[in-house]
Amino acid sequence: MDGRLLMAGGESLFSGAAIDSRQVRAGELFFALRGTRADGHGFVGAALERGASAAVIDRARAGDVDADARRIEVADPFVALHALTRHARRRVPRHLVGVTGSAGKTTTKELLAAMLARRFRTAASPGNLNNLYGFPLALLGVADDTEWMVAELGMSEPGELRRISELARPDAVVLINVRPVHLEFFGTLERIAEAKAEIFEGLQPGGVVIANADDPQVVRVTRRRIAESGGEVAWYGMAGSPPAGDHELTLRVRDLECPVSGQPGSRFVLEAGPWGRGPGGATAGGDPVEIRLPLIGRHNVENCLAAATAAYRFGVPLDAIAEAAAAAVPAQWRGVLRRAGEALVYDDSYNSNPDAIARALEAVAQLPAKRRWAVLGSMLELGPEGPRFHREAGQCAARLGFDPVVGVGELAREMVAAAAAEGAGTAWFATAAEAASFASKEIRAGDLLLVKGSRGVGLEVVVDHVLARS
Repeated sequence: MDGRLLMAGGESLFSGAAIDSRQVRAGELFFALRGTRADGHGFVGAALERGASAAVIDRARAGDVDADARRIEVADPFVALHALTRHARRRVPRHLVGVTGSAGKTTTKELLAAMLARRFRTAASPGNLNNLYGFPLALLGVADDTEWMVAELGMSEPGELRRISELARPDAVVLINVRPVHLEFFGTLERIAEAKAEIFEGLQPGGVVIANADDPQVVRVTRRRIAESGGEVAWYGMAGSPPAGDHELTLRVRDLECPVSGQPGSRFVLEAGPWGRGPGGATAGGDPVEIRLPLIGRHNVENCLAAATAAYRFGVPLDAIAEAAAAAVPAQWRGVLRRAGEALVYDDSYNSNPDAIARALEAVAQLPAKRRWAVLGSMLELGPEGPRFHREAGQCAARLGFDPVVGVGELAREMVAAAAAEGAGTAWFATAAEAASFASKEIRAGDLLLVKGSRGVGLEVVVDHVLARS
């Protein structure tokens, strides 16, 4: 890190890193970063009191820190965090797979980590620590004996994913999909795809790409990568055939039932043909296995297929993949079916985009209920096309039988108007708190309520309020 160690009591080992003094665990290094709302140098004392082994501070700010504080003085704590990450990555983990895409990253990451754990010592990046701040924290917390780390890698602007990938130096990448998110900043799907393709920049020589053969933009950037740099691609896809001119799919799905007899989850057969590159990279077929996936919706079958393709390519047999899939649970706020008295709430409140909201509506529409209705928040960062996407979402909700359709946030006005034009009952609220009050009074026995919106709308309060009142 090119720093100067100033520490009472001699040397000390560290077990990880933190940038939020409230989340420091004993033995971690605290990096005092300057943010838009707070400066970490003002919280060095709090971090050390919580058990931080030392604080990494800007040497120009040393006068703002207690002279007795255990500290490492550097030119720039953020640069030092990345320097330490690069150093650690040369040693651990033994292998790293990076997962990216516009939707489904966290679910795919968790599924893949569970599958790899059936055979390897495996770690996964916690939560959504997937940016230039979060990924270093995830990697620095990995145990020294980790054989595979599954890292979610995200981006919100051009160039960001390239920098993260160069820190991660993945042995393999999983490219799930390209969807209309962050359009306000990127403009087109093609530009989003180019930003996602930056994950290839850090891929180690001989690295493997796990790519979705059903997504045209994924196919385009993956083919270009192989044409320019070579390497291996393991294709996967629900459609049952690979992109024209490419090798067969590594795994394929057949006999899909989703939902299963009207109940949440799915059942399908996962099959590897003689084309499949299986355990150890050798050609392997093997008997097909039945997968019973407790996650709701076809989109989660796709996430499971992405994870299974990667796990199979890295040496996990199909029966172990099936066992891991059967034990899957949704991540918090990402498709969790929760009981509210005699009603059900489908909590998908973590985030939203046009593709994700359509998939959630379709999945919930197939589940039995006396009445299905939805609280849908504004979808942010869509740029000039935002109003159109909201109208389409409102139409979709009404046509699938959701009634009432409740919108939250300014852009959701368009959603509500479109649903009303299709004959659905509607309501609109400016804030999540107002919607929460309405929902807790509106829900009744036999209902199935879908809650989904962009992170900035904060619709988790709707779920919390409904559950608390039930």
